[in-house]
Amino acid sequence: MSAADPEVNAEPQLPVGVGPWPGGREEWPDDERFDPELLEHGDRRNVVDRYRYWTMAAIVADLDEHRHAFHVAIENWQHDMNIGSIVRSANAFGAAEVHIIGKRRWNRRGAMVTDRYQHVRHHDDVAAFAAWATDAALPVIAVDNVPGSAPVDTAELPERCVLLFGQEGPGLSAEALAAASAAVEITQYGSTRSINASAAAAVVMYEWCRRWA
Repeated sequence: MSAADPEVNAEPQLPVGVGPWPGGREEWPDDERFDPELLEHGDRRNVVDRYRYWTMAAIVADLDEHRHAFHVAIENWQHDMNIGSIVRSANAFGAAEVHIIGKRRWNRRGAMVTDRYQHVRHHDDVAAFAAWATDAALPVIAVDNVPGSAPVDTAELPERCVLLFGQEGPGLSAEALAAASAAVEITQYGSTRSINASAAAAVVMYEWCRRWA
């Protein structure tokens, strides 16, 4: 999927939101955060009501004022389609930053353009990512159901950390697991060995927010 694909880069126009600002131009708010185009034509973007009519830059700046202390990292060796959904969840739960490890290009369709509002950083390989985490003094918490993983609902989950996710199927690479200071898993009660990678990411991010947000 090309990053230039208009279906991927177009802001979703939903059958919700608001129409043009009531009262006409004379009633427009005198605030540089507001976008004249949206004030004139309405705002149907997939944003919370607080950000209706705001420019993208204004939304990002406001999010930067209260992003949480956890980061999200994702290995990207197989162009996993779950990455976009994980980025979307990272935005929803207020992650400080998303880190893509491996291939620079990733499937953005599932992100629903939330990557425009979310800081995303690329690392060529696990070694580069691990060096960054060390410099940032952030412990890496691997999320995978491997031997030695602790249930995430009872495990220690630092306030400042990087939650590291693997890909659908193979999970985390051996190198990524070696770079982590701890590993957690999600307790399951059915017959399947694992749940979808993007669903697992959302669960763990929510658990972090439940404790620290």
